[in-house]
Amino acid sequence: MFARLAEQYRNVVQDLVMSLQALARTLQQQGCSASCYVCGDGREGHGASFVANLGSNHMVRFLVSDFGISWVESRDGHELVKLEGAEAIQELQRVAQLLQQVGTNPATAAPRR
Repeated sequence: MFARLAEQYRNVVQDLVMSLQALARTLQQQGCSASCYVCGDGREGHGASFVANLGSNHMVRFLVSDFGISWVESRDGHELVKLEGAEAIQELQRVAQLLQQVGTNPATAAPRR
């Protein structure tokens, strides 16, 4: 059972990494400052660091690896929100949808709190 769960988690990490890469490319095409750095080769540890500037010194960072998943949102260098696991993924989804709605003007994206 545990081997199966570990493999499922690795698949989730791999899916998230591919999604983060696509989101970063899309945001860059819309003129937003976003990046996604990938580590690992997919066999022994895999992960990514996604960072996007939502404007007005409003930044989000999403980290995913074999060790965990986290979301950090900050403004003017001060941490506003830190989430982990499923909550972090849900917040990534919310912000991705919001950014799709505002198109090339991420400065109108509202922080979660």
